[in-house]
Amino acid sequence: MKQLTTIILVLFCTLSTYAQPRHSERIKSLKIAFITDQLNLTTEEAQKFWPVYNDFEEKTSKIRFEKIRSIRNNIRNNYDSLTDEEAKALIKKMSAAENKLHELRNTYHAKIMDIIPAKKIIKLKIAEEDFKKKMLKELRNRRKEKP
Repeated sequence: MKQLTTIILVLFCTLSTYAQPRHSERIKSLKIAFITDQLNLTTEEAQKFWPVYNDFEEKTSKIRFEKIRSIRNNIRNNYDSLTDEEAKALIKKMSAAENKLHELRNTYHAKIMDIIPAKKIIKLKIAEEDFKKKMLKELRNRRKEKP
């Protein structure tokens, strides 16, 4: 039954991937299918897990975007003209973003532990890393194929 659920979820994600116009949505669908398969989530676990995980991913992306935007706009473009006080303010901003990410991870882990066992959370971390490696490898292969 678990395998049938996983197959249906993978097929759904794959089919919806082709319907998605945006590349990021395609990657998100592939990630969902990959993680679901790696964690061997039951239907009940998946229904509870994905809304929490997606919320975490969305909040994490927002924090990272703020941090990246801050770095790009203030450090890279204006490095030579930055005063020491402005540099200190940027460092504080980056530290605050890192602290937000840390707090968010702690909150997320507490919520997710109510849904799946701790061992599956460890497996989740492994699956996330494996997915990143897989995507990077695919990207490198595509770049090699293009002249």
